[in-house]
Amino acid sequence: MKKRIGLAGLTLVTAGLLAACGGGSAAKEQQTLIVSTFGLEEDKMQENVFKPFEEKYNVDIVLETGTTSERLTKLKSNPNSTIDVIELSQSSAAEGVGADLFEKVDSSNIPNMENLIDSAKKLAADGSGPAYTLNSIGIIYNKEAAGMEINEWEDLWDPSLKGKISIPDITSTFGPAMLHLASDQQNVDITTDNGEAAFKGITELAPNVVKTYSKSSDLANMFQSGEIVAAVVGDFAVPIITESNANVEYIVPQSGTYANFNTININKNSKNKEIAYKYIDWRLSQEVQEKTAVAINEAPTNKEVVLDEETAKNKTYGEVAERTKMVDSAFVNQNLESWINQWNRILNK
Repeated sequence: MKKRIGLAGLTLVTAGLLAACGGGSAAKEQQTLIVSTFGLEEDKMQENVFKPFEEKYNVDIVLETGTTSERLTKLKSNPNSTIDVIELSQSSAAEGVGADLFEKVDSSNIPNMENLIDSAKKLAADGSGPAYTLNSIGIIYNKEAAGMEINEWEDLWDPSLKGKISIPDITSTFGPAMLHLASDQQNVDITTDNGEAAFKGITELAPNVVKTYSKSSDLANMFQSGEIVAAVVGDFAVPIITESNANVEYIVPQSGTYANFNTININKNSKNKEIAYKYIDWRLSQEVQEKTAVAINEAPTNKEVVLDEETAKNKTYGEVAERTKMVDSAFVNQNLESWINQWNRILNK
């Protein structure tokens, strides 16, 4: 089983690992790379990403897992963190850049950045870590249990869904996108009023929300128990839910959706930057992205990757990608503290 660590004890891990490696020259030469990541589909990540990288570069990967906000907060509060690379949502990555936590990426050390789609290249144009996957949100629901057909975002406000839906918490990857959707429901561009109309929409939606969630994997159990009949969810989590709930279906409204890029950055205090660059290049490679597209529902950012119809299903790819809208992470981060307070007063009483 892949070694993993929680959100504590990172400062001790390197010494412990080195001590455990004593014994032959090969063991002494092996490097350790600490990767902070989401923790979804760990077995499949091990098979398709981590283990092949370890074997190719004689590296021992140690994982720190948790939500994007948990892991960023941990890094911000610990200047001695031994994390080498960190995979974060677009908004959290922008916050980390603003806090000067990351190495300014030298693209010459990452040849596969040349093969990124244009939107992913734009995100990294300032030296930020490149995006390794693109995802977006849709609605997953049990039509029979809901007693209605859900086609559009506004359907979630239907009074018949009172106490029956779940939405991402404001601090999760797609929490800010949920506010954008609520503002759209009020026919107001969220950037024109800093979210005032969005919170009117959230207040009107609140009776239908039985629970907000931070980990999309929790939705599988909520559907299984009948606690919810519908949820707003990132497409990357759809397989986790459908595997245990055959009666649910996933739709992306024709009116559009909001996208998120997940990025990889290097801790500026990392002592293993050379191998960290190799890891990023590995994650961006056509070879790996073709595998992760199938295994863990990651839409590729490498434009050399071509997906067949079945693999492209439930991904931000092709026609779905064409109707995605972007969230301005800088705008979100400027308002997030205030938004969290308002959100908690309405939904997390």
